[in-house]
Amino acid sequence: MSHTHPAVPAPRPAAGARPGGPRRRNFDQSPLIVFYEITKACDLVCLHCRARAQPRAHPDEMTTVDSIKLIDQLTRFPEPPLLVFTGGDPLKRADLFELIRHARAVGIEPAITPSPTPLVTAEALAKLKEAGIGRMAVSIDGADAATHDKLRGVAGSFAMTHRIMDDARALGIPIQVNTTLTPDTYDQLEAIADMLEPHGIALWSLFLIIPVGRASKKLRLDAERYERAFERLWRISREHSFMVKTTEGMHYRRYVLQMRKALGKSEPMKTSARGWEGAGVNDGRGILFISHAGLIHPSGFLPMTCGMVPFNDVVEVYQKSPIFRRLRDADSFGGKCGVCEYRHICGGSRARAAAVDGDPFGSDPDCVYVPHAWDEAAKTAGA
Repeated sequence: MSHTHPAVPAPRPAAGARPGGPRRRNFDQSPLIVFYEITKACDLVCLHCRARAQPRAHPDEMTTVDSIKLIDQLTRFPEPPLLVFTGGDPLKRADLFELIRHARAVGIEPAITPSPTPLVTAEALAKLKEAGIGRMAVSIDGADAATHDKLRGVAGSFAMTHRIMDDARALGIPIQVNTTLTPDTYDQLEAIADMLEPHGIALWSLFLIIPVGRASKKLRLDAERYERAFERLWRISREHSFMVKTTEGMHYRRYVLQMRKALGKSEPMKTSARGWEGAGVNDGRGILFISHAGLIHPSGFLPMTCGMVPFNDVVEVYQKSPIFRRLRDADSFGGKCGVCEYRHICGGSRARAAAVDGDPFGSDPDCVYVPHAWDEAAKTAGA
């Protein structure tokens, strides 16, 4: 499956933060989330798999020793990030529990995105909890088995995922559910939300397709349909107990701010599990991705190689790489994203701009919003 942005437990107060005030992380110095793709091995054949997962582990997979060195490096960020073990299927890796225990021991919060396969038994979940896993994300890609299993490529995946959620809840493991927004799931958003409500999940994250890996462009919606989906997600977030966010749908933040402004900011901010601290998170800005082979990318959806573990220091790459630094400078973006009044909260998907138009610093092609400065410039040019 593609990497996820799990909800994060309540953070420790940042240095200089006002007591009771909003917490702001310095994304120039520390990422919010580090995704470590510990293996490409997976028994599913998902149609949209970013990793192009395969049945067996890749021969270039990082060793246990190098993986532990990577985890140790993460402790040197000024604010320790959440570490998400992803894949492929993390449970295909024999040293997974050792790595989780080490992360917990050195003060790094570990989370996991297992694939719904027979490997995820109640016993395996109990072992994950004992090792120190703090949160788990699973995928539900449809309100029924036919829709979900079609995308996942394996019959029974829908039922397996529901069983995993039940087992995790019984163990007290917080659950995030990810749903890929495709033409098939677009018409089922309300039905999926209603189905998830009894499970007591912490967060529902909607993934907007980036055409990388096995994900084809036909799985994308057009910009107008994404905007209509945002309207429905906003309504769902007000009607359900769990929080709602989008992944690679940064412009949903813009939509939420517009709605709150229209309502006099009287609505609760229910778009992420950490309030609005995640505002501005984007590929390379608050996000860091390490591939199974140690390649350092701004995100799994933006596979621009900026270094390699263990030859490069992860902290130094994140803080000083020219690619990472420009991705964090929304004022340097081209097109309408560079002049948008929401650029520091949204910034547009850098991964989508790269995958669709070949320019990671260009406009997000799936956003309908016309910034005021862009509109004024067009009027002036046409005068």
